[in-house]
Amino acid sequence: MTIHKEGYTILLVTVLVLVGLNLVTTYLFSGNDTAFWLVMVTSIVLFLLVLQFFRKPRRVTDENDRHVICPADGTVVVIEETVESEYFKGPRRQVSVFMSPLNVHINFHPVSGLVKYVRYYPGKYLVAWHPKSSTENERTSVVVQAKNGVEVLFRQIAGAMARRIVWYVKEGQEVRQGSEFGFIKFGSRVDIYLPLDAEIKVKIGEKTKGGVTVLAELPS
Repeated sequence: MTIHKEGYTILLVTVLVLVGLNLVTTYLFSGNDTAFWLVMVTSIVLFLLVLQFFRKPRRVTDENDRHVICPADGTVVVIEETVESEYFKGPRRQVSVFMSPLNVHINFHPVSGLVKYVRYYPGKYLVAWHPKSSTENERTSVVVQAKNGVEVLFRQIAGAMARRIVWYVKEGQEVRQGSEFGFIKFGSRVDIYLPLDAEIKVKIGEKTKGGVTVLAELPS
């Protein structure tokens, strides 16, 4: 396991702030061992929490042109038929995965194919499970046309803690299933919009592993 590139700057700033805090504490409370160790232990815990946000585990994707692979670690919180109004402007099957602060925050391409659409929207920071978070929060929508011609939309959604969405794709790019397409700093949620005849392979409450768990099977 390594550290993701998105964490380098934040980790450096965290170290500098914590070192500064410990130096100030040592100066102001010289001889007070209780204060010294309290700040020291708190600093270590905070650093480890930030460090785990940016861990980058090794993932191996079992590539399959009919499979839709989960783009994120987390918990399945929504499986429903809905109307996707941004791109498809019609009914689709929605699967949503909630990413807690303890999950890996890398996002993986669910299918191989051609990127047809990429849009970023600044917005609010409602909690990720809020019904309006999909349309009002900071978010990025990506549509990839799979090799069989089926289009899949996946949307990164910021939450109350997440204030920065990063994506690495552009329209016209060929992408590979299981490769990284983005990162949501400090977690949040990813929505996936599938054809109505896609066969869903997960259930509400199921834990997912990004780049590994099969969410659905596309029609041939």
